[in-house]
Amino acid sequence: MNPLLKRLQPYPFERLRQLHAGVTPNPAYRPISLGIGEPKHATPELIKTALNASLSGLASYPATAGEPRLRQSMAGWMQRRYGLALDPLTQILPVNGSREALFALAQTVIDPTQPGATVVSPNPFYQIYEGAALLAGADTWFAPSDPARNFAVDWAAVPQEVWKTTQLLFVCSPGNPTGAVMGLDEWKLLFELSDKYGFVIASDECYSEIYFRDEPPLGGLQAAAKLGRSDFKNLIALTSLSKRSNVPGLRSGFVAGDAALIKPFLLYRTYHGSAMSPIVQAASIAAWDDEKHVVDNRAMYREKFAAVTPMLARVMDVALPDAGFYLWAQIPERFNNDDPAFSRELLALYNVVVLPGSYLAREARGHNPGTGRIRMALVAETAECVEAAERIVQFIQSTSA
Repeated sequence: MNPLLKRLQPYPFERLRQLHAGVTPNPAYRPISLGIGEPKHATPELIKTALNASLSGLASYPATAGEPRLRQSMAGWMQRRYGLALDPLTQILPVNGSREALFALAQTVIDPTQPGATVVSPNPFYQIYEGAALLAGADTWFAPSDPARNFAVDWAAVPQEVWKTTQLLFVCSPGNPTGAVMGLDEWKLLFELSDKYGFVIASDECYSEIYFRDEPPLGGLQAAAKLGRSDFKNLIALTSLSKRSNVPGLRSGFVAGDAALIKPFLLYRTYHGSAMSPIVQAASIAAWDDEKHVVDNRAMYREKFAAVTPMLARVMDVALPDAGFYLWAQIPERFNNDDPAFSRELLALYNVVVLPGSYLAREARGHNPGTGRIRMALVAETAECVEAAERIVQFIQSTSA
């Protein structure tokens, strides 16, 4: 067996299942889960129509690079969303969701024969970053988020000695679980560091279309263009239809950026067997070409966050994030920062599932930045999310009596 498999940590949801094993939820309440970030809004009809109309594509082997029409559709979306004119043949590549692409990119980029090969990741973080790094033969270094700056990552906390051996940097903007969006100054710093030390930046942007303010989140390639980096040197952005279009089961997204990185990534994916199904390509074209369903989807998230956030803010430290569909909340002091116990007791008494924040981070330099926090995924319909919030309020108020 690959010995690197032994380095992997249990996945957060496996830890959650173990935490809740043996708990009997209060039968007076129907179950509500805010644990997994799986979109629950209806899949747009235009996507289902495109799927049904393209079933003949099952008779053909798909090209790993995707059909030209698909890459053109993706390039068109990048033009409309970010004002970028990308070459669909050399700067865009379809992928089977951002998750598999994040993992595969690390296998393409990392050279484990180099001493101290390192991957830098935010903390808290999406666990695929860590798994991808470890299975590529690299070590990980976790950069903490700063609650005083709306959970922006403290990149200045990364020592120069770490940057010297860094081959890949994962960034997530809007962030999971914090919802923090990176500004142009942050991007400028990271580009300067990348130029100095030669590492690749992988920008995970799968939550970019769920936001609560008038101005959409800044994208990595957009930031590069604003700073005169039109070649997107050492930068790859990854996006997905899962959250934008409520199709997590479609497994469809794309990467875009530095053509010098896209070329070897295509080679890796060709051997890995990562071609997108023709019927998924057809459905993806329909999704990327339409923006109305995205606007409607965003409006539903805005409605539920406007309803839920003030309710929870009465009893715990929580605020509207910059973007994304998570609330990243500090539990009250009387719970002694024991976020797993909070999650377990909430399930037992009120039949609501939330994810302990410490499961989404790693202890680094003596501190786990997720300790004492919970992540709540507001993915269900508004009424269900409001009901869950009401129960959480009751739970906290009952324990303070």
